[in-house]
Amino acid sequence: MNPAVSNTSKASTAYSARSQAIEPFHVMALLARANELQAAGHDVIHLEIGEPDFVTAAPIIAAGQAALANGHTRYTAARGLPQLREAISGFYQQRYGVQIDPKRILITPGGSGALLLATSLLVDPGKHWLMADPGYPCNRHFLRLIEASAQLVPVGAEVRYQLTPELVAQHWQDNSVGALVASPANPTGTVLSREELRALSQAIHARGGHLVVDEIYHGLTYGIDASSVLEVDNDAFVLNSFSKYFGMTGWRLGWLVAPEDAVPELEKLAQNLYISAPSVSQYAALACFEPATIDIFEQRRHAFSQRRDFLLPALRQLGFNIAVEPEGAFYLYADISKFGGDAYAFCQHFLETEFLAFTPGLDFGHYKAQQYVRFAYTQDLPRLQQAVDRIARGLQSWRVKMS
Repeated sequence: MNPAVSNTSKASTAYSARSQAIEPFHVMALLARANELQAAGHDVIHLEIGEPDFVTAAPIIAAGQAALANGHTRYTAARGLPQLREAISGFYQQRYGVQIDPKRILITPGGSGALLLATSLLVDPGKHWLMADPGYPCNRHFLRLIEASAQLVPVGAEVRYQLTPELVAQHWQDNSVGALVASPANPTGTVLSREELRALSQAIHARGGHLVVDEIYHGLTYGIDASSVLEVDNDAFVLNSFSKYFGMTGWRLGWLVAPEDAVPELEKLAQNLYISAPSVSQYAALACFEPATIDIFEQRRHAFSQRRDFLLPALRQLGFNIAVEPEGAFYLYADISKFGGDAYAFCQHFLETEFLAFTPGLDFGHYKAQQYVRFAYTQDLPRLQQAVDRIARGLQSWRVKMS
């Protein structure tokens, strides 16, 4: 027997059940293949990964460089830099008209750090949150990590892929302790109105639960401005990030807004889980709230709007069913059932024949996942025009393959 094989087999049986229960991103296999094709000299168009194509804005980079030059490389307080929490508080006042005490804001290592704190605080083993299916997969995986679970609620175009008070009433169980919703949502780009947030809040609080809202894509909305749940529910927990609107993906920085009485427990968790968010990133993020930097973000928002307005009708014209027009984020969630086959094979076909990468619905849940794909319009307009040409050509070969 090969000793290496034997040792590997024994090691795998010793890994935790929780690690084996957490599903991988299916798109990562496609991304690895896309990178192989690219390394082999093929011109691959990437519409699979939810990362803005814009580099971090120059004022933020300059602020980060200044932080390094000034030696701001040590731990900060677990809750984050006081001046950054104050800047975020001012941002809520300016953008949403709500006053949030800086003491209620915790700076975290990315939006994932905020989710880690919220799940650890609010959900015991054996309990669960209600979540929309389809939805961002890491949300349910974080619950599995703490021996809790997600109660996935199938949602379709008829409810704009969002939870409703009626669905909360229908799916709430004895071990339900809250709900996590996203507005704008990934992968569908739908936005909850102020009235919808209020109604959800009332439905969940009436059952003694907590409402947690992922607002990571706030700022990236088109034709509307998204309402924060904090406008209608002062006790809600809000997850946010510097990755999307602020364009700081690799800096790994986010924040959590929590009720005041939850902050001491959250701070204790932060001290133990990660000590503090990256210090240089925090100092750099101070530049995000300067008027000149906001102008850059708004120009980028306009560019994303133009991309959506090009790609949405183009895909519909090619036969993709996109029943709900996305109002935010930078995704199109498209029904491919008209073309036949399953979503993963569909994605593989376009990658191998047209060198075009996009994401199968399997990554976002279970409800009708085999008939959906997600396109991320994180490339510029000329590149998207090339992508549409490749899709049109690839559909012809796909139909031949299915016939």
